[in-house]
Amino acid sequence: MAYNGYVKKTLFTLKEDAIRHWTATIAHVQLVVGFTLYIKSPIVQFFWANSKKTIPSLEISFFGWIHILLMFIAVLVITIGSAKAKRKKNDRDKFETLLIWFGLALLLIFLAIPWPFSPFVTRPYIRPF
Repeated sequence: MAYNGYVKKTLFTLKEDAIRHWTATIAHVQLVVGFTLYIKSPIVQFFWANSKKTIPSLEISFFGWIHILLMFIAVLVITIGSAKAKRKKNDRDKFETLLIWFGLALLLIFLAIPWPFSPFVTRPYIRPF
């Protein structure tokens, strides 16, 4: 939406403003859910109980602090971008601000996902039971 609005020089309507607002709101809800799951995670509990031994392990460190830190920063970037776009006067500047800030947040989110092909984590998409 931000890319199309910026390139095509369209109007920033109430629909786009609602998408901006709900993107930030959903990101905040996801952050609260993520923190709850983070606290309950046995991997994270093991990491904090044995942090001196587990920090050299990249996989456990990824879940212990890298993942949560990158996700927190991504939500922070979404919040800043949403607030900055809301205060812009012209429509093209609003789209440009959303494109930059939300794009950066999306990049951080992709970096923080434990992909199966990631060098940090070796996990399959679906675990066999």
